[in-house]
Amino acid sequence: MKREVRRKWAGFLFVLPGLLSYLIWTLYPIIKSFLMSLYKWNINPRIPNEFVGLSNYVKLFHDDKFYTALINTLKYVIVTVPGQMIIGLLIAVLLTRGLKGQTFFRLLYYLPVITSWVVVSVLFQYLFATRGGLVNYLLKDLLHLINRDIRWLAQENTAMIPIYVLGIWKGIGWSMLIFLAGLQGIPKQLYEAARIDGANGWMLLRKITIPMLRPVIAFQTVMLTIGGFNVFLSVYVITGGGPRNSTQVLSSYMFKEAFDYFHFGYGAAIAVIFFLIVFTIAQIQRKLFKREIY
Repeated sequence: MKREVRRKWAGFLFVLPGLLSYLIWTLYPIIKSFLMSLYKWNINPRIPNEFVGLSNYVKLFHDDKFYTALINTLKYVIVTVPGQMIIGLLIAVLLTRGLKGQTFFRLLYYLPVITSWVVVSVLFQYLFATRGGLVNYLLKDLLHLINRDIRWLAQENTAMIPIYVLGIWKGIGWSMLIFLAGLQGIPKQLYEAARIDGANGWMLLRKITIPMLRPVIAFQTVMLTIGGFNVFLSVYVITGGGPRNSTQVLSSYMFKEAFDYFHFGYGAAIAVIFFLIVFTIAQIQRKLFKREIY
Protein backbone atom coordinates (compact mmCIF):
# COMPACT_ATOMS: atom_id res chain seq x y z
CA MET A 1 0.00 0.00 0.00
CA LYS A 2 2.79 2.39 0.94
CA ARG A 3 4.65 1.56 -2.26
CA GLU A 4 1.56 2.39 -4.32
CA VAL A 5 1.14 5.74 -2.53
CA ARG A 6 4.80 6.52 -3.09
CA ARG A 7 4.43 5.80 -6.81
CA LYS A 8 1.44 8.14 -7.05
CA TRP A 9 3.32 10.91 -5.24
CA ALA A 10 6.40 10.34 -7.40
CA GLY A 11 4.29 10.66 -10.54
CA PHE A 12 2.62 13.78 -9.18
CA LEU A 13 5.99 15.38 -8.40
CA PHE A 14 7.18 14.72 -11.95
CA VAL A 15 4.01 16.31 -13.38
CA LEU A 16 3.99 19.22 -10.91
CA PRO A 17 6.53 21.53 -12.70
CA GLY A 18 4.66 21.28 -16.01
CA LEU A 19 1.31 21.72 -14.26
CA LEU A 20 2.48 24.82 -12.40
CA SER A 21 3.94 26.25 -15.59
CA TYR A 22 0.61 25.70 -17.38
CA LEU A 23 -1.41 27.25 -14.55
CA ILE A 24 0.84 30.31 -14.19
CA TRP A 25 1.74 31.06 -17.83
CA THR A 26 -1.32 29.81 -19.71
CA LEU A 27 -4.50 29.38 -17.66
CA TYR A 28 -4.05 32.39 -15.36
CA PRO A 29 -3.39 34.89 -18.21
CA ILE A 30 -6.51 33.63 -20.03
CA ILE A 31 -8.70 34.08 -16.96
CA LYS A 32 -7.08 37.43 -16.12
CA SER A 33 -7.61 38.70 -19.68
CA PHE A 34 -11.30 37.81 -19.54
CA LEU A 35 -11.71 39.60 -16.19
CA MET A 36 -9.85 42.66 -17.50
CA SER A 37 -12.12 42.76 -20.56
CA LEU A 38 -15.10 43.42 -18.28
CA TYR A 39 -13.51 46.60 -16.91
CA LYS A 40 -12.27 49.95 -18.03
CA TRP A 41 -8.89 48.88 -16.73
CA ASN A 42 -6.50 51.49 -15.39
CA ILE A 43 -2.78 50.85 -15.13
CA ASN A 44 -2.52 53.11 -12.08
CA PRO A 45 -3.24 50.92 -9.02
CA ARG A 46 -4.46 53.97 -7.08
CA ILE A 47 -7.32 54.55 -9.52
CA PRO A 48 -10.17 52.02 -9.22
CA ASN A 49 -11.12 50.05 -12.32
CA GLU A 50 -14.60 50.78 -13.63
CA PHE A 51 -16.79 47.74 -14.30
CA VAL A 52 -18.32 48.05 -17.79
CA GLY A 53 -19.61 44.52 -18.34
CA LEU A 54 -19.73 43.54 -22.00
CA SER A 55 -19.29 47.11 -23.29
CA ASN A 56 -15.80 46.35 -24.61
CA TYR A 57 -17.18 43.44 -26.63
CA VAL A 58 -20.04 45.54 -28.00
CA LYS A 59 -17.53 48.18 -29.05
CA LEU A 60 -15.31 45.48 -30.56
CA PHE A 61 -18.01 44.07 -32.83
CA HIS A 62 -18.74 47.58 -34.14
CA ASP A 63 -15.06 48.40 -34.72
CA ASP A 64 -14.08 48.49 -38.41
CA LYS A 65 -10.38 48.32 -37.49
CA PHE A 66 -10.96 45.03 -35.70
CA TYR A 67 -12.55 43.50 -38.80
CA THR A 68 -9.68 44.81 -40.93
CA ALA A 69 -7.19 43.18 -38.56
CA LEU A 70 -9.17 39.92 -38.58
CA ILE A 71 -9.35 39.82 -42.39
CA ASN A 72 -5.63 40.59 -42.69
CA THR A 73 -4.84 37.78 -40.24
CA LEU A 74 -6.98 35.32 -42.20
CA LYS A 75 -5.34 36.39 -45.47
CA TYR A 76 -1.90 35.93 -43.92
CA VAL A 77 -2.79 32.38 -42.85
CA ILE A 78 -4.36 31.52 -46.24
CA VAL A 79 -1.29 32.78 -48.15
CA THR A 80 1.59 31.68 -45.94
CA VAL A 81 0.47 28.24 -44.74
CA PRO A 82 0.08 26.67 -48.23
CA GLY A 83 3.15 28.59 -49.44
CA GLN A 84 5.38 27.17 -46.71
CA MET A 85 4.04 23.65 -47.14
CA ILE A 86 4.23 23.48 -50.94
CA ILE A 87 7.74 24.91 -51.22
CA GLY A 88 8.90 22.95 -48.17
CA LEU A 89 7.61 19.70 -49.70
CA LEU A 90 9.28 20.35 -53.06
CA ILE A 91 12.62 21.11 -51.39
CA ALA A 92 12.33 18.05 -49.17
CA VAL A 93 11.63 15.83 -52.19
CA LEU A 94 14.64 17.26 -54.05
CA LEU A 95 16.89 16.71 -51.02
CA THR A 96 15.96 13.02 -50.88
CA ARG A 97 17.18 12.34 -54.42
CA GLY A 98 20.85 11.93 -53.56
CA LEU A 99 22.01 15.43 -54.49
CA LYS A 100 25.52 16.43 -53.49
CA GLY A 101 25.86 18.75 -50.51
CA GLN A 102 22.53 17.77 -48.90
CA THR A 103 23.71 18.73 -45.43
CA PHE A 104 24.72 22.19 -46.64
CA PHE A 105 21.37 22.81 -48.35
CA ARG A 106 19.41 21.57 -45.34
CA LEU A 107 21.32 23.99 -43.15
CA LEU A 108 20.87 26.78 -45.70
CA TYR A 109 17.09 26.36 -45.88
CA TYR A 110 16.70 25.92 -42.12
CA LEU A 111 18.83 28.95 -41.21
CA PRO A 112 15.92 31.47 -41.54
CA VAL A 113 13.91 29.46 -39.00
CA ILE A 114 16.43 30.08 -36.22
CA THR A 115 17.14 33.68 -37.23
CA SER A 116 15.58 36.42 -35.10
CA TRP A 117 12.23 37.76 -36.36
CA VAL A 118 13.40 41.30 -35.62
CA VAL A 119 16.58 40.88 -37.68
CA VAL A 120 14.86 39.42 -40.76
CA SER A 121 12.00 41.95 -40.49
CA VAL A 122 14.47 44.84 -40.60
CA LEU A 123 16.19 43.11 -43.53
CA PHE A 124 12.93 42.83 -45.47
CA GLN A 125 12.14 46.44 -44.67
CA TYR A 126 15.30 47.43 -46.53
CA LEU A 127 14.74 44.91 -49.32
CA PHE A 128 11.32 46.41 -50.08
CA ALA A 129 12.34 50.04 -49.54
CA THR A 130 11.13 52.43 -52.24
CA ARG A 131 14.57 53.90 -52.92
CA GLY A 132 17.64 51.71 -52.75
CA GLY A 133 15.65 48.55 -52.11
CA LEU A 134 16.91 45.35 -53.75
CA VAL A 135 13.45 44.31 -54.97
CA ASN A 136 12.86 47.54 -56.87
CA TYR A 137 16.39 47.38 -58.25
CA LEU A 138 15.82 43.87 -59.60
CA LEU A 139 12.39 44.64 -61.07
CA LYS A 140 13.23 48.06 -62.57
CA ASP A 141 16.94 48.29 -63.30
CA LEU A 142 17.87 44.66 -63.89
CA LEU A 143 14.80 42.93 -65.33
CA HIS A 144 13.02 46.09 -66.63
CA LEU A 145 9.62 44.74 -65.59
CA ILE A 146 8.49 48.09 -64.11
CA ASN A 147 9.07 51.69 -65.16
CA ARG A 148 9.26 53.28 -61.72
CA ASP A 149 9.93 52.27 -58.13
CA ILE A 150 7.02 50.66 -56.31
CA ARG A 151 6.21 52.12 -52.90
CA TRP A 152 5.76 48.68 -51.34
CA LEU A 153 5.39 49.75 -47.73
CA ALA A 154 3.55 53.02 -48.35
CA GLN A 155 0.61 51.71 -50.40
CA GLU A 156 -2.35 49.89 -48.93
CA ASN A 157 -2.57 47.37 -51.78
CA THR A 158 1.10 46.31 -51.61
CA ALA A 159 2.10 46.73 -47.96
CA MET A 160 1.12 43.16 -46.99
CA ILE A 161 3.20 41.57 -49.77
CA PRO A 162 6.58 41.86 -47.94
CA ILE A 163 4.93 40.39 -44.83
CA TYR A 164 3.57 37.45 -46.84
CA VAL A 165 6.95 36.83 -48.48
CA LEU A 166 8.77 36.99 -45.14
CA GLY A 167 6.29 34.60 -43.52
CA ILE A 168 6.72 32.02 -46.29
CA TRP A 169 10.51 32.40 -46.55
CA LYS A 170 11.05 32.04 -42.80
CA GLY A 171 8.85 28.98 -42.44
CA ILE A 172 10.05 26.93 -45.42
CA GLY A 173 12.91 25.36 -43.46
CA TRP A 174 10.61 24.06 -40.71
CA SER A 175 8.19 22.54 -43.22
CA MET A 176 11.11 21.02 -45.14
CA LEU A 177 12.48 19.38 -41.98
CA ILE A 178 9.11 17.85 -41.03
CA PHE A 179 8.56 16.59 -44.58
CA LEU A 180 12.05 15.09 -44.66
CA ALA A 181 11.21 13.11 -41.54
CA GLY A 182 7.96 11.96 -43.13
CA LEU A 183 9.63 10.98 -46.41
CA GLN A 184 12.07 8.72 -44.61
CA GLY A 185 9.14 6.64 -43.42
CA ILE A 186 7.85 5.86 -46.93
CA PRO A 187 9.02 2.41 -48.12
CA LYS A 188 11.32 2.69 -51.14
CA GLN A 189 9.76 -0.44 -52.60
CA LEU A 190 6.63 1.56 -53.43
CA TYR A 191 8.63 3.92 -55.65
CA GLU A 192 10.53 1.07 -57.27
CA ALA A 193 7.33 -0.82 -58.11
CA ALA A 194 5.73 2.33 -59.49
CA ARG A 195 8.75 3.08 -61.70
CA ILE A 196 8.61 -0.44 -63.10
CA ASP A 197 4.99 0.24 -64.04
CA GLY A 198 6.11 3.37 -65.90
CA ALA A 199 5.24 6.09 -63.39
CA ASN A 200 7.04 9.42 -63.83
CA GLY A 201 8.12 11.88 -61.15
CA TRP A 202 4.81 13.75 -61.05
CA MET A 203 2.83 10.51 -60.73
CA LEU A 204 5.10 9.34 -57.91
CA LEU A 205 4.53 12.58 -56.07
CA ARG A 206 0.75 12.57 -56.60
CA LYS A 207 0.03 8.86 -56.10
CA ILE A 208 2.57 7.84 -53.45
CA THR A 209 4.36 10.72 -51.73
CA ILE A 210 1.41 13.01 -50.93
CA PRO A 211 -1.01 10.20 -49.83
CA MET A 212 1.67 8.68 -47.59
CA LEU A 213 2.39 12.11 -46.09
CA ARG A 214 -1.22 12.80 -45.11
CA PRO A 215 -0.52 12.61 -41.33
CA VAL A 216 2.45 14.97 -41.75
CA ILE A 217 0.40 17.37 -43.89
CA ALA A 218 -2.41 17.36 -41.31
CA PHE A 219 0.03 18.04 -38.47
CA GLN A 220 1.72 20.87 -40.35
CA THR A 221 -1.60 22.46 -41.32
CA VAL A 222 -2.69 22.67 -37.69
CA MET A 223 0.65 23.94 -36.36
CA LEU A 224 1.26 26.46 -39.15
CA THR A 225 -2.29 27.81 -38.88
CA ILE A 226 -1.83 28.48 -35.18
CA GLY A 227 1.54 30.07 -35.89
CA GLY A 228 0.06 32.17 -38.71
CA PHE A 229 -2.59 33.61 -36.42
CA ASN A 230 0.17 34.65 -34.01
CA VAL A 231 1.94 36.84 -36.57
CA PHE A 232 3.10 40.04 -34.86
CA LEU A 233 6.77 41.01 -35.02
CA SER A 234 7.01 41.20 -38.81
CA VAL A 235 4.01 43.55 -38.95
CA TYR A 236 5.20 45.59 -35.98
CA VAL A 237 8.72 46.09 -37.38
CA ILE A 238 8.07 46.41 -41.12
CA THR A 239 4.89 48.52 -41.28
CA GLY A 240 3.72 49.13 -37.73
CA GLY A 241 0.22 48.32 -38.94
CA GLY A 242 0.23 51.08 -41.55
CA PRO A 243 -0.39 52.67 -43.90
CA ARG A 244 -3.75 53.67 -42.42
CA ASN A 245 -4.11 50.37 -40.52
CA SER A 246 -4.12 48.42 -43.80
CA THR A 247 -1.61 45.84 -42.48
CA GLN A 248 -2.95 45.62 -38.95
CA VAL A 249 -3.40 42.05 -37.70
CA LEU A 250 -5.17 40.87 -34.55
CA SER A 251 -2.05 40.66 -32.38
CA SER A 252 -0.67 44.02 -33.49
CA TYR A 253 -4.07 45.72 -33.09
CA MET A 254 -4.40 44.23 -29.61
CA PHE A 255 -0.91 45.47 -28.73
CA LYS A 256 -1.63 48.93 -30.13
CA GLU A 257 -4.85 49.38 -28.19
CA ALA A 258 -3.35 48.12 -24.93
CA PHE A 259 0.15 49.58 -24.90
CA ASP A 260 -0.08 52.61 -27.22
CA TYR A 261 -3.50 53.92 -26.19
CA PHE A 262 -3.60 52.25 -22.73
CA HIS A 263 -7.04 50.75 -23.44
CA PHE A 264 -6.20 47.62 -21.47
CA GLY A 265 -9.79 46.48 -21.06
CA TYR A 266 -10.45 46.79 -24.77
CA GLY A 267 -7.15 45.12 -25.60
CA ALA A 268 -8.07 42.26 -23.28
CA ALA A 269 -11.40 41.89 -25.08
CA ILE A 270 -9.53 41.58 -28.38
CA ALA A 271 -7.27 38.96 -26.77
CA VAL A 272 -10.27 36.92 -25.58
CA ILE A 273 -11.95 36.94 -29.00
CA PHE A 274 -8.58 36.18 -30.60
CA PHE A 275 -8.18 33.17 -28.33
CA LEU A 276 -11.68 31.90 -29.09
CA ILE A 277 -11.12 32.21 -32.86
CA VAL A 278 -7.81 30.30 -32.80
CA PHE A 279 -9.18 27.69 -30.40
CA THR A 280 -12.26 27.12 -32.56
CA ILE A 281 -10.25 26.79 -35.77
CA ALA A 282 -7.78 24.43 -34.09
CA GLN A 283 -10.64 22.23 -32.86
CA ILE A 284 -12.24 22.15 -36.31
CA GLN A 285 -8.93 21.16 -37.87
CA ARG A 286 -8.38 18.52 -35.20
CA LYS A 287 -11.78 16.99 -36.00
CA LEU A 288 -11.16 17.11 -39.75
CA PHE A 289 -7.66 15.64 -39.51
CA LYS A 290 -8.30 13.32 -36.57
CA ARG A 291 -7.79 10.13 -38.58
CA GLU A 292 -4.64 11.43 -40.31
CA ILE A 293 -3.02 12.73 -37.12
CA TYR A 294 -3.74 9.71 -34.95
